[in-house]
Amino acid sequence: MPHSPEEKKRVQARIRRIKGQAEALERALDAGADCGAVLQQIAAIRGAVNGLMSEVLEAHIREEFGHAATSAQQREARVAELAGLVRSYLK
Repeated sequence: MPHSPEEKKRVQARIRRIKGQAEALERALDAGADCGAVLQQIAAIRGAVNGLMSEVLEAHIREEFGHAATSAQQREARVAELAGLVRSYLK
């Protein structure tokens, strides 16, 4: 879980957006929306969840795996590399 106030604020904002998207999807289903529109909403939710996962994983990587490096520069490079790999995997 993100620990800094800024990270928490960003994660909470993402969660609120995802909640709004899920509620919009529910309303669309209740209204009998076209399959194309429903699929588009589902894809948007999936993208939002992947973004949330990426942000939380990146914070976790920084907290848990950044400490083993021998220098701050090495740690930052390792964290950036691993975070990039995680981001590309989630796309």
